[in-house]
Amino acid sequence: MTPKRFFQIFAFAETITWTLLIIGMILKYVTQTTEIGVRIGGGIHGFIFICFVIAVIGVGTSQMWSKKRIATGLASAIIPYATIPFEVSVVKAGVLEGDWGLGANGRTPRNWFEKLTSWAIRSPWLAIAVGIVVVIAIFSGLLLAGPPGDWGK
Repeated sequence: MTPKRFFQIFAFAETITWTLLIIGMILKYVTQTTEIGVRIGGGIHGFIFICFVIAVIGVGTSQMWSKKRIATGLASAIIPYATIPFEVSVVKAGVLEGDWGLGANGRTPRNWFEKLTSWAIRSPWLAIAVGIVVVIAIFSGLLLAGPPGDWGK
């Protein structure tokens, strides 16, 4: 899978999960019928949000994006539907073209984070397994912490 396709999958998924969360919020706060939509939509959105953050950092590192571009990508996940304009902008800029910069035929990693990213690109199935465990751990911690409005209470 190319960096472009990988990134597009998560940018699109983030948009879809925003829609699920917004529908859930409308059901809960406008129609006051149920909060199950927020629980389900919010849970799925939270999971994909974490995956998108990992995708931005991994693709950005491999493709040598500037820190500003990576920060903009991360910020795009916070604003509903902003991942699509960000994805369009990186496609237009050509920073998703070609093969993985840290892939098998790519450049030599320069630091520990590039080495980790290179390993993930070169061993995708193992990286996915480890990634799933990490995302589940983060997600579980966030679920235990409860809704952000309840933090610190």
